[in-house]
Amino acid sequence: MSAVLDHLVIAAASLDQGVAWCEATLGVTPLPGGQHPLMGTHNRLLKIATPNFPDAYLEIIAIDPAAPPPARARWFGLGDAALQASLAADGPRLIHAVARSSMLDMHRWGLIAVGRKPGEPVSASRETPAGQLSWQILLRDDGALDCGGALPTLIHWQGVHPATRMPDSVVTLQALTLNGVPSPARDVLRLRGVSVLPAGAPALSATLATPLGPVTLSSQP
Repeated sequence: MSAVLDHLVIAAASLDQGVAWCEATLGVTPLPGGQHPLMGTHNRLLKIATPNFPDAYLEIIAIDPAAPPPARARWFGLGDAALQASLAADGPRLIHAVARSSMLDMHRWGLIAVGRKPGEPVSASRETPAGQLSWQILLRDDGALDCGGALPTLIHWQGVHPATRMPDSVVTLQALTLNGVPSPARDVLRLRGVSVLPAGAPALSATLATPLGPVTLSSQP
């Protein structure tokens, strides 16, 4: 059973900074998102789906200054002081990819069997004007990302997928490369349409078609 790219994660020092980055870099304004009470974060969204990447979207995420600190490490390493300093100095950037799985437990144990640390399943949700979105996501207790961020975090949506509520976008994902994922882990996930390599840099590189022309995003600052 293959995993499928779900969304790309763009980290920003603030959501306003993330919106300005999206407008300047991709030529569009991202859609409203919402708050994540579990993690004290909030987001903006942009559908980037193509036949090769069905229901894929881009998430711009930042710590919500109005939310209380979470009881655990924030997802995607967003609580890391060095990352926050880099985002404040250099601006938003691609830091991670999330892949969806209809067999979350199977993929989790498969990754553990080949020496990876994908984390434990955590239930999360957020409210939207159209109703609640709910999902299970694999998270490590320390909030760290495996393989330098190249190994995707796994998610399983419970009910509706958020991309089904998003309008089609003029920004579309053309290619995604993940560098530094060992071959056994690559073979567990079998990510469709994604180039997964055992070594190289940057950890993530994504090419998108935009109104401003082709844009390549990198996880390197």
